[in-house]
Amino acid sequence: MNIKVRLALMNFIEFAIWGAYLTCMGMYLSRIGMASEIGYFFAMQGFVSIFMPAIMGIVADRWIPAQRLLGYCHLLAGIFMFAAAYYGYTSGTEARFPILYLLYSVSVAFYMPTLALTNSVAYNALTQAGLDTVKAFPPIRVFGTIGFICTMWFVDLMGFSTTYMQFVTSGILSIVLFFYTFTLPACPLAPKGEKKSLYESLGLQAFSLFREKKMAIFFIFSAMLGMCLQITNGYAAPYIDSFASIPEYASTFGVQHVNILYSLSQVSETCCILLIPFFMKRYGIKSVMLIAMFAWVLRFAFLGLGNPGMPGVFLFIISMVVYGVAFDFFNISGSLFVDKTTHPTIRSSAQGLFVMMTNGIGATVGSLGAQAVVNYNTVEGVVNWSPVWTTFSVYALLVGISFALVFRPQKEEIPV
Repeated sequence: MNIKVRLALMNFIEFAIWGAYLTCMGMYLSRIGMASEIGYFFAMQGFVSIFMPAIMGIVADRWIPAQRLLGYCHLLAGIFMFAAAYYGYTSGTEARFPILYLLYSVSVAFYMPTLALTNSVAYNALTQAGLDTVKAFPPIRVFGTIGFICTMWFVDLMGFSTTYMQFVTSGILSIVLFFYTFTLPACPLAPKGEKKSLYESLGLQAFSLFREKKMAIFFIFSAMLGMCLQITNGYAAPYIDSFASIPEYASTFGVQHVNILYSLSQVSETCCILLIPFFMKRYGIKSVMLIAMFAWVLRFAFLGLGNPGMPGVFLFIISMVVYGVAFDFFNISGSLFVDKTTHPTIRSSAQGLFVMMTNGIGATVGSLGAQAVVNYNTVEGVVNWSPVWTTFSVYALLVGISFALVFRPQKEEIPV
């Protein structure tokens, strides 16, 4: 089978696993009385990303081939996701936060490193095949978003958006990917034999990237922009779902099928990935990152201004469309930038570091901060959403302006 097709299928399943619950978990938690804890669930994804991707990246560089480690992580993630689903099934609305949170946390602790590992596997395979990663990877990564969309639609149409069955769906796909990893090309380990310091043996060279001013600033702003990543994943669906309490919106398509409406974000993401090679070559990493930052401003602003009715739903749709630019021009371009500016021997470690800064530190602070903002604007269980989205939009604007003034790489273009 063509290597591009094999990697596309890997990405499809990888993100289908996440799409089963990421955007609708907030609705399920709200239904079982854990609305005030939504932020903690999304913060855990960030917290484990602070150290797990980096650790697994080191392991993949030094001891266990990346494709094999990818499979082991999915096996464990799937088992604990099944456990979380079983607890939700047996407990119903009596589910206790500590138990469900623990099972979920262990699952995502092993899932989050796979986001970096799949990149490492893909970049390695493409490089071995003599292909340019900047040109070849984005079309492959598109299938990850397609997988994400497919499970979003599946759980919505099956009625799983507000039940534990979204966890079951995710667990099944994790086990499928575990078996599929045995068919992937082998990734090399770092050469053995030469004398290394403890620092080198642990693969910590990736952290030396902070010694370079350009890279240090890049990673710091990656964390700051990473604070935006889980905000809409955690709160957009509960926000749209809250319109069900307003009679004029209760029967609208958006309220009845929140996940399908939200999936327009991923449809946009699919299209925008294909624009990355052109923008990276023509404008460079700084301009691409700036476009992403200001897209986040619009993402939050249009969510706050819209509603599921007519014509307000068009503002929701615009918000979903700009998400593709906001996510891809930051996440995918950033990953490619890291790949092009680091040595192959620390490729997995460097990708792990990027995920740690974005989905780790950034997402953790962002999720907890978002929960605080939502709680502050909640009175007797009812959220005043307008100031919530305004706060998020202003934050993204300030980050974008700061990045424009501070980040000045000597060479912005990545060769394609």
